[in-house]
Amino acid sequence: MKYLVTGAAGFIGYHVCLRLLNSGHKVTGLDNVNDYYDVQLKLDRLHRLEKWTDFRFEKVNLEDREIMARVFSQSEYDRVIHLAAQAGVRYSLENPHAYIDSNLIGFTNILEGCRSASTPHLVYASSSSVYGSNTRMPFSVHHNVDHPVSLYAATKKANELMAHTYSHLFRIPTTGLRFFTVYGPWGRPDMALFIFTKAILGGHPIDVFNYGKMQRDFTYVDDIVEGILRVAENIPTPDTDWTGDNPDPSSSAAPYKIYNIGNNNPVELMAMIDALEDALGLKSERNLQPIQPGDVPATYADVDDLIADVGFRPSTSIEDGIKKFVTWYRDYYKIA
Repeated sequence: MKYLVTGAAGFIGYHVCLRLLNSGHKVTGLDNVNDYYDVQLKLDRLHRLEKWTDFRFEKVNLEDREIMARVFSQSEYDRVIHLAAQAGVRYSLENPHAYIDSNLIGFTNILEGCRSASTPHLVYASSSSVYGSNTRMPFSVHHNVDHPVSLYAATKKANELMAHTYSHLFRIPTTGLRFFTVYGPWGRPDMALFIFTKAILGGHPIDVFNYGKMQRDFTYVDDIVEGILRVAENIPTPDTDWTGDNPDPSSSAAPYKIYNIGNNNPVELMAMIDALEDALGLKSERNLQPIQPGDVPATYADVDDLIADVGFRPSTSIEDGIKKFVTWYRDYYKIA
């Protein structure tokens, strides 16, 4: 099959492309390789992908309407997996326009490309951050999510609404995936696990926000990729039981679906740090800090719909996942 994967130089996008290539598919990868974090890390991911003859890469900005129209006119894709986005909750307080350009204008160009090409299925990245001020746990796709607490979250919620509109108007099958704190080898340097690992190995203290009482549904990247690819093969159809009298946010009378992908097992930040210290064989100096603007104190995914529809539940433990990350980190940065 032919796949278009956006964000191919990114953390999750790289792993998705690698899995598809290993399975014998043809992949076109898009990325603008911006400097939000270490460009060399992105280039090293791409270098590994470009060893495959079935991989073709284009450096593009999603917000460039003409280029994106050309991308969709050049080839017909069996699936579009849209993972590119301006990431980061805290950075959205500093540079809001980057989120509008990439996450709203860029996503509009993806939707328009899928419409013009009659793409059989668009799978796109949403985020657990859409749950915002919700406190009812575990977070369910059947809950209302109208109270985001960061612009990043607001753009992801907007993506879900935009996708539904295109599914309704043009019958484009779309599936949104709400990711819960993804981690693992080749991860993002702005994420807590990466920051903590670098600091501890360098003998520096780590900032622990919300005084360590944060809880996250840490999800290992291989579990995320498995979920993405299973969902990609499960093309949504209109829900015949859906009614506007009691609208379910996760489905529709249009070919539209939303899933959570999380480990279904929230871990307190202190426990994550303990597991990291065990994997590193080192102790940390912890600098306890208040919660940061835009952060939520806890995330916890209800994945019942994912299990029911595609037969998959993330299962990698935080201890095993962190060990694999530390092994990769030491190898990549040549640290004994």
